[in-house]
Amino acid sequence: MVFGKARAAMAALAIATTALTITTLTTADAHGPTRRKVQEHVEINAAPAKVWAVIGNFQDMSWLGVVDKTEGDKGNEIGATRKLTLKGGATVDEELYKFDAEKMSYSYRITAVDVKVLPVTNYSSTIAVTPSADGKGSVVEWTGAFYRGFPNNDPPPELSDEAAVNAVSGLYKGGLEGLKKKVESGS
Repeated sequence: MVFGKARAAMAALAIATTALTITTLTTADAHGPTRRKVQEHVEINAAPAKVWAVIGNFQDMSWLGVVDKTEGDKGNEIGATRKLTLKGGATVDEELYKFDAEKMSYSYRITAVDVKVLPVTNYSSTIAVTPSADGKGSVVEWTGAFYRGFPNNDPPPELSDEAAVNAVSGLYKGGLEGLKKKVESGS
């Protein structure tokens, strides 16, 4: 009799464990994408004020190599918008939601972009200039948070988490290197 009760208890435990495993797997698969973050920085051999003079105008993205033209309104006011026309003709619409000239930083979000251009959704970003550790130059930090371009499970490779992170990281690295060259060369 004791052996039968132990066997029944083991069977019940096995069923409960299987049910828990199935529930966990189903819940994990149903979760969908998670918010990703990218943070890149560059040291520039120039005073923070000089760097901020180049990037501190939300309406001017001429320092970013992939941008052909910037159009916008409301300057650096909260709620200001800009439309970036990229080389090749694609556009990105953005809105400013935080601006602090004293701290030399601003934050914005993308309000419209084709995921074929930038494979992200729900993208927000901050760019900031601070003095370098040695006090002789600047550090520009560009951070972003976003979801991949495909909102459901099993995204195609071009809209996956990896594709989103690589695209944003590549944009930031290229943009910051271009900014460094622009500021340091004085052009």
